[in-house]
Amino acid sequence: MPKNARRSIGLGSLDDFVGFHLRIAQIKVFRDFERELADLGVTPASFSVLEVLRSNPGATQSKLAHAVHLDRSSIVPLLDKLQGRGLLSRRASTTDRRNNHIYLSREGDALLSSAMLRVREHEQRVTAKLTTTEKKTLLTLLEKIGT
Repeated sequence: MPKNARRSIGLGSLDDFVGFHLRIAQIKVFRDFERELADLGVTPASFSVLEVLRSNPGATQSKLAHAVHLDRSSIVPLLDKLQGRGLLSRRASTTDRRNNHIYLSREGDALLSSAMLRVREHEQRVTAKLTTTEKKTLLTLLEKIGT
């Protein structure tokens, strides 16, 4: 069956654009993520921040923002919200007053552990049509595009 045979309307040249297909996939993945984690108040961005902090305790805001590909105007309100929920803490740097070091709290670690179980289930759902090799290939190709 041709790739667009199930569509009720033709997409023209959009079918040939990687960006279009990435966006469609992102929408589907994010919708499933939100359904799975909405009751925990965890978004893809907040999950990413919490997971990076678990792996990098004391990371600075700028390094954290760079790691999760968020700019300052996005990372600061997100950190404020997570801190307000008691999920992380900021500590002023002892060597550079311009920097804050960010740490996951016990509550943040507990929430992340609960979320991780659900994210793994979500990941299985959204990759169910892929073989293990196809998933590895997709991750490799997406990393190539993203770097």
